[in-house]
Amino acid sequence: MVKEDIENRKLNNLNKLEETKEESRKINYFEKLLPIWVVLCIIIGIILSQFVPEISQAINSLQIGGISIPIGICLFLMMYPAMLNLQASELKKLGRNPKPIILTLISNWLIAPFVGLAMVNIFLPGTTESIIQLKVAIILLSSSPCTAMVLVWGWMAKGNQEQNVINTSLNTITIIFLYVGMVSLLTGIQNIPINPWLLLISLIFFIGIPLLLGLVSKRLIITSKGLSWFNDSYKPFVGKISIIALLTTLVVLFSLNGEVLLDNPDLLLLVSVPLLVGFVIVVAYNVFITKIFKMKYKEAIITVIIGSSSHFEIAIATAVAMYGIGSVAALGTTMGLFWEVPVMLTMVYLGKFLGKRGFWKSN
Repeated sequence: MVKEDIENRKLNNLNKLEETKEESRKINYFEKLLPIWVVLCIIIGIILSQFVPEISQAINSLQIGGISIPIGICLFLMMYPAMLNLQASELKKLGRNPKPIILTLISNWLIAPFVGLAMVNIFLPGTTESIIQLKVAIILLSSSPCTAMVLVWGWMAKGNQEQNVINTSLNTITIIFLYVGMVSLLTGIQNIPINPWLLLISLIFFIGIPLLLGLVSKRLIITSKGLSWFNDSYKPFVGKISIIALLTTLVVLFSLNGEVLLDNPDLLLLVSVPLLVGFVIVVAYNVFITKIFKMKYKEAIITVIIGSSSHFEIAIATAVAMYGIGSVAALGTTMGLFWEVPVMLTMVYLGKFLGKRGFWKSN
């Protein structure tokens, strides 16, 4: 019994040490400039589409069952690091302070999807193929709560990292069970026919398989190399690979969509307006709902960030699977990423400003 108590204390001390490391993590220079890299990759992709179209054509030819192999690999590499953040043990803490978790789930699965649907109805009237694909793009984005980038925004905002991990872990689980149903419901309301099997295949390939590999590799690595090496060496390494995969995906998508984009610049405006207005509405809702429920800053800012962001990786993957890599839908979901980065960065600094001004309770 004494030996067991000693082991438990050691484990608790180790967990506290890891939480302290998470709290003190600094955003590196490359991550701080992520919006710039995103813009540069978009520009490079458009240039390639005009001057070296053979590259994008060669990439587009590498397909299996309509799914691009290069994009599939990149999207998989974007997803796998996020799955490493799943901590089933953290879910046991849900009962300790359930209010911010409940508010976030309400925002992710009730507010955001139906705000997206409202934006589609208001800003995208019409039934042309391009308009339909843009509608689907917004629905895919608004129906997918984020499980990866919110960890970066949460660190930057100095929010409650335990809540951040619990929420992202819970989102990883809920998206498996709710994503296909929510997208099917919203597209059905719009009378947009979609292939539910393609939705399910995208979910399995880009969420299910990375999740399984994440859980297995995490256990094996911790067993062989230890928790410290996993957190301090392995996760940062695959995190860099994830960002590289993200930027590579942008180059490829815009190299394939460059011609469509330059020939139809109005498409950018058509999808950007509802995306931005939707972001503002959902962010404002989360800011004021956390104020109404008298939450403290560290919990409030995480609730706002997670409740307002989208899982653009699965949205892009699903759009590519359903409509093709050079489709308007793929372009629309990619623009979701383009706008989410500056919106979330703005929210980080706005949250800090509001916190200093006493908008939320101090911790």
